[in-house]
Amino acid sequence: MREGARLRLDYSARSLWSVDRAIEDIRGEAAPYAAVETVLRGFGAYAGEVMVRQAGGEWVASGGEYWVRTPDGRFWDPMEEARRCYTADGSLRLLCRDASSGDL
Repeated sequence: MREGARLRLDYSARSLWSVDRAIEDIRGEAAPYAAVETVLRGFGAYAGEVMVRQAGGEWVASGGEYWVRTPDGRFWDPMEEARRCYTADGSLRLLCRDASSGDL
């Protein structure tokens, strides 16, 4: 994804601005959800890994779904947030900021 979209993904909080913009660009092209579902899941997984690294969280899996649990015990669903971004109702950057209690 990095090379195809020319995104600079380095697992930094700053890189999530680029991910949100990339999703916005995809939405602007009016691509059907089914055509971008895998890409959105990848963006969500990337954002989750940023959360793990930045907020000290850990991945948790159950029933084929994946979440990030932060040290305070809260659960976050970055894959769902990526879907919400596609419908203009979410932000991976803000989700990660909230998960790290404003540290991002």
